[in-house]
Amino acid sequence: MKNFTETAFSFECEKDGLAAILAMPETAHAQGVLIIVGGPQYRAGSHRQFTLLSRSLAEAGIPCMRFDYRGMGDSEGKLHIFDEVEKDIRAAVDAFFSHCSQLEKVVLWGLCDAASAAIFYAHRDLRVSGLVLANPWVRTPQGEAKTQLKHYYLSKVTDPHLWRKLISGKFDFANSIKGFFGAVSKARQEAPKNDQPLPERMRTDLEGFQGSSLLILSGNDLVAREFEDAVKASDAWQNLLDSPKVLRQILPDADHTFSSRLWRDQVAEWTCDWVKKL
Repeated sequence: MKNFTETAFSFECEKDGLAAILAMPETAHAQGVLIIVGGPQYRAGSHRQFTLLSRSLAEAGIPCMRFDYRGMGDSEGKLHIFDEVEKDIRAAVDAFFSHCSQLEKVVLWGLCDAASAAIFYAHRDLRVSGLVLANPWVRTPQGEAKTQLKHYYLSKVTDPHLWRKLISGKFDFANSIKGFFGAVSKARQEAPKNDQPLPERMRTDLEGFQGSSLLILSGNDLVAREFEDAVKASDAWQNLLDSPKVLRQILPDADHTFSSRLWRDQVAEWTCDWVKKL
């Protein structure tokens, strides 16, 4: 018999109705978790990831709310990209506190570009005590190309499946060569000088956040590899992640969305333990 209830409701963001589900324990912790959904997804997540995470947190006594941005899932309004959803997140935090009277602080949980959105928002709201950042999105055209060259094309050299294709004559040389040299060209390009690159924008905002962060990285994910490469290229990023306010956890075999039950359960366990220690 479960020790929590789930309630569906809606709240407003600039007159648009947003859909949400609150998982509320019978005896609730003072810190709740707001799951921010990356795009293009809705509040259930890939393979029901966010539904299951929310229920695991509630079973552990941690209130959890998940919702759809404007323009996604069952929410109204125009869709906004991840660095334009501050109003959506603020409205969701307001709604969370309104529906959970014992709430004192909230942790923002985000995967991919939702992690990036959480970083952009957190330092602007004193009610946010922590961030759980799963495979944060730091993608730039140059960073993506370098990651593909380093972690994709080099790995293919030792891939037996590739050599079997070569021997059988089924390998598509034309498209493979085109993709390889396209990646080389992008990797050599310089970022626009007037724009602060996404990784640096994220670092600046994360440095300004006074709370703690749990960083979860998958071992089998190019988004996570691109994040790690961006960190390695920046002393400031390395100093930030080595500080006491950041805890890093790595799942060596996991893919981007933690698609197996083993991986999902591990992420939920890390999240529960970390939130309770805040």
